[in-house]
Amino acid sequence: MARRIDVIGAGGVRLAAWEFGDPPKTDPAKDVPEQAARSLPGARQPDPGEAGRAHGVLLLHGLMGRASHWASTARWLSERHRAVALDQRGHGQSDKPPRASFTREAYVEDAEAALEQLGLAPTVLIGHAMGALTAWQLAAKRPDLVCGLIICDMRASALGGASQREWEDWFKAWPAPFATLADVRKWFGEDDPWVERPNPTRGEFYAEVMQESPDGWRPVFEPEQMLKSRETWVYDAHWEELAQVRCPTLVVRGLDGELGRAEAQEMVRVLPRGQYAEVADAGHLVHYDQPEAWRGAIEPFLDAVLTDLRN
Repeated sequence: MARRIDVIGAGGVRLAAWEFGDPPKTDPAKDVPEQAARSLPGARQPDPGEAGRAHGVLLLHGLMGRASHWASTARWLSERHRAVALDQRGHGQSDKPPRASFTREAYVEDAEAALEQLGLAPTVLIGHAMGALTAWQLAAKRPDLVCGLIICDMRASALGGASQREWEDWFKAWPAPFATLADVRKWFGEDDPWVERPNPTRGEFYAEVMQESPDGWRPVFEPEQMLKSRETWVYDAHWEELAQVRCPTLVVRGLDGELGRAEAQEMVRVLPRGQYAEVADAGHLVHYDQPEAWRGAIEPFLDAVLTDLRN
């Protein structure tokens, strides 16, 4: 099961956080943490004793993703951890204000606010793609909040203006609205020019970010907001922030993903406490392509982080 907890991000944007597993037992006699007062009316107020019962993990999806893409990961994490996945601003069921900021700072402040309002710190951050960049920028900014970091298939080098133009053209090529979810799965899994060979997993991934509208199926996000979000990081390299991350960090790539082996290993070298893992038969959507192999790649790292904390 997953239950929604509303938190307030940068600029007052309402964010939907999803906690997986059974709700933690709370002691009504204990005081509510002061930071929880910033959450919305009706939001669950964290119990200060929760951190001692289950270690926190915050999962951050990539551009165009949503918290539910982490469902498989979050379910097994919830057996031993307090696992929360965040719909980031402009994504999923979080707010999408037309005039909201979609800067790097806003995304990082949102994740920071979620950790504080949910009482998750010190936490392990797990991020995919853009969510991984947010995770390592937050770990560099607030080392007191982060005890471990997992970076899934995100590059530290600049992607450049040509990449941004390709994305603009790609959004224009979508045959939206789609008549049915089957059409969504087929286009993103087979017909999309970016697909080199049929990829049913990719079709399912994009079907999960569609919602039915009067004229057919459209994305739950605004493509213009996705492009705004992306243009705040594609022109710059992010090695300096990576080098400022002090906690243990695992860099994971899919063998057919967007992060090449040489760059991934350089990221590990730059990180003060970096480690490396790769998942065979996986593309960019590593955790979605191969959930069992993904678990096998990250579970030993998580176990080691927990052991260090207990010692």
